[in-house]
Amino acid sequence: MLKSPGVFDKLSAGVQKKINAAIPQKIHDSITLVIKKMIEGVLFTSEVIKPSISTSSDLEEIERSVTKRLEYYRSSAAVEGGVTGFSGFVGSLADFPVLIAIKIKFLFDVAALYGYDTADLKERVYLLHIFSLAFSNATYRAGVYQKIADWAQSSDSIPSDIHGIDWQNFQQQYRDYIDLAKLAQMLPGIGAAVGLVVNYRLLNQLGNTAMMCYRMRWFAEKIQD
Repeated sequence: MLKSPGVFDKLSAGVQKKINAAIPQKIHDSITLVIKKMIEGVLFTSEVIKPSISTSSDLEEIERSVTKRLEYYRSSAAVEGGVTGFSGFVGSLADFPVLIAIKIKFLFDVAALYGYDTADLKERVYLLHIFSLAFSNATYRAGVYQKIADWAQSSDSIPSDIHGIDWQNFQQQYRDYIDLAKLAQMLPGIGAAVGLVVNYRLLNQLGNTAMMCYRMRWFAEKIQD
């Protein structure tokens, strides 16, 4: 997580920067607003989607449950990616918000399985940090990792609401991470296969990142106890 950007990372960032520069600011603003409203909706209506909180203190048991949930969401995302990819360009556009919703719902389930109450705003911000950690470039990722690694201190600086979050940077990091793979999903003939594989891998990446983050936090809290 703390490694400096490699050659491939720098080349990809350069290409993506040129692509983003060619996209009108109005489109960037529209995408930012869509992501902001979607995630705000999920975060502020957490009571509606909040799963039951686990009371287990056995890490091995917890992570078996998390793995089962990951299998379910991974399969759901793969099917959704295949269907929208088969529909071509229009379907691929629909895949963007649906995939985010699947990822966010998965993170809510993971938090509950580890015993954390997502009614607490700080826990929901923690989910956003996991999301950023899984889908961002090497430079940005290092800063997010430091916050998660010292969450006990980082959480003290979280404001009372989420309006201070840099939504432009958040959505840009996410888009930059998945754009190159997702572009192929819009191609006729191979879009369905690409959508299926890419969505499966993206959920797998998120699942592994979430488990590692909560595992770090679990051990840190045990040491404090």
